[in-house]
Amino acid sequence: MAYLLLLTSIITEVFASTMLKLSNGFTKKLPIIGVVVGYGLCFYLLSLTLLELPLGFSYAVWSGLGTILTAVMGVVLFEEKINRQGLLGIALLLVGIILLNISK
Repeated sequence: MAYLLLLTSIITEVFASTMLKLSNGFTKKLPIIGVVVGYGLCFYLLSLTLLELPLGFSYAVWSGLGTILTAVMGVVLFEEKINRQGLLGIALLLVGIILLNISK
């Protein structure tokens, strides 16, 4: 159950980050609501995750996968570009997350 909570927390964090971009500098009301609700829910779910999983592991997976998925959302929704260094960074994040899972 803790892994499902962690995954849901990551998804709501990516949603909130996407809404942050869509808020246009906090000038659009509906995306601002998405930011507040999304981040509130993601931190609540992360706190529930921490009842069962270690802090270092949980935060590393949360921030790493959140970063990767947010970069993907930038490419898909906002036509942002990822260069070779960006792809290498994403690959290194994935390797780090895998190593954390192996050592847990």
